[in-house]
Amino acid sequence: MRGSRDEEGTGDARFGKSYYDRFYESPKTRVHGAAEIAHLGMGILGFARWFGVPVTSVLEVGAGTGLLRDWFVAQAPGVHYRSVEVSEYACEKYRHEQKDIRRWRSDETYDLVICQGVLPYLPQADAAAALANLASMTGAFLYLEAVTDKDLREVCDNDRTDLTMYGHSARFYRDILKMAFRELGLGLFAKRDAEIPFYELEAKK
Repeated sequence: MRGSRDEEGTGDARFGKSYYDRFYESPKTRVHGAAEIAHLGMGILGFARWFGVPVTSVLEVGAGTGLLRDWFVAQAPGVHYRSVEVSEYACEKYRHEQKDIRRWRSDETYDLVICQGVLPYLPQADAAAALANLASMTGAFLYLEAVTDKDLREVCDNDRTDLTMYGHSARFYRDILKMAFRELGLGLFAKRDAEIPFYELEAKK
């Protein structure tokens, strides 16, 4: 399922102008804006540095409107930041590389890999392939946001959430992630082979 290395993304017609206008550009229906993303950027980078990892390279998969990239450029200018997207529209408007994480895997590794709102759009086999590719490119930390079936039922705002996503279970994600990562909580995972020391209450085995 992985395909060849550095295979170009083929795009996805679902993620065009109307999708981005509703879920990212309109203040009335968007999921989040620049202020919320700034808090996320500070949190992810702060925790990585707290655990002693000097983050010099970041890969963002599913970079959307580029808000997180723009925050890193402004606040961490020494960090090499690579943003990729499957959406042709987003790549053209927000200046990302077009890649399909189901089939694309770079030979490079990154200190921090970020993947928000991507995996729930994929059926299980594709999501599993994407997780394997993400793990391969992660040097130290992965930040993963992926809503589950329970989230869709009990947590998500139906007016601001695209309900066409697949409702995979938390167990589905965790069973795959635990092979390569230790779960730290709040969406942050540490690569097992990075051998980062944690206190017992900071990371699951």
